[in-house]
Amino acid sequence: LRFSCRRVGGLVQIGGSLRLSCVASGLRFDDYAIGWFRQAPRKEREQVSCITSRDGRTYYAADFVEGRFTISSNKAENTVYLQMNSLKPEDTAVYYCAALSGTVAAWAANLYGMDYWGKGTLVTVSS
Repeated sequence: LRFSCRRVGGLVQIGGSLRLSCVASGLRFDDYAIGWFRQAPRKEREQVSCITSRDGRTYYAADFVEGRFTISSNKAENTVYLQMNSLKPEDTAVYYCAALSGTVAAWAANLYGMDYWGKGTLVTVSS
């Protein structure tokens, strides 16, 4: 099983864009809801978004996404992408990919009991 999170792009300025990818190999990709949490310094971990590739259902958590983030998946590559646009300083956080067997609703209802967690990747939005 390989479950890894990658970031395309480095340090980003306010208003910039960044794409995260989560590669999940060795598991039945269609059986899982896969998405991201994030944790900013001195804050609790919070949900961002998830998707189930078998039906394209998506979930976006909280108002902070505000249409700026888009999640998608590529079944052929067993990869989930999070495109983040119009980035703000408050988006600075460590982003963690997480997978849960089941539905988007189950993932959204589950803060800590994911089946798989990827190593975090730091996103820094600077002025």
